[in-house]
Amino acid sequence: MMPGVPQRVTHDYVRAGTTTLFAALEVATGKVIGSLHRRHRAEEFKKFLIKLEREVPDGLEVHLVLDNYATHKTPAIKTWLLSHPRFHLHFTPTGSSWLNLVERWFAELTNKQIRRGVHKTVRDLEQDIRTWIAAWNTDPKPYVWIKTADEILERLASYLNRIPDSGH
Repeated sequence: MMPGVPQRVTHDYVRAGTTTLFAALEVATGKVIGSLHRRHRAEEFKKFLIKLEREVPDGLEVHLVLDNYATHKTPAIKTWLLSHPRFHLHFTPTGSSWLNLVERWFAELTNKQIRRGVHKTVRDLEQDIRTWIAAWNTDPKPYVWIKTADEILERLASYLNRIPDSGH
């Protein structure tokens, strides 16, 4: 690519496979703990929780903000959580992933590392993700909301007020 020349994309994209990344963002520092898995089941999510248990210092409460994916709510996960009372799960409403700051980090990973990368194998993709996490954690930056909660709610309220008048 050269300055001023648009990015080109071929029409013959071939998917080489997928991977699952579970990630926890420490909101105070911006540090990320990630865990890659070939599948996205409760079994892999439990492995991620165990990794967090090892890496988060004892004595700290662990609050995880999650989407409503069934993987996070199985009997095996609930049983594990009962024996690990410092873990607290908070679920975002459907369609509200923007409330979860780790989603912002996922967007950066996608836009700056994955999207323009060439990954001929899942192993290549996973190595790029691990490299990104390691580089990120050498100088992590916390995300800072630029609007207050009241400003966000005010904008949401004005949007919701328009819905009844939409004619639908």
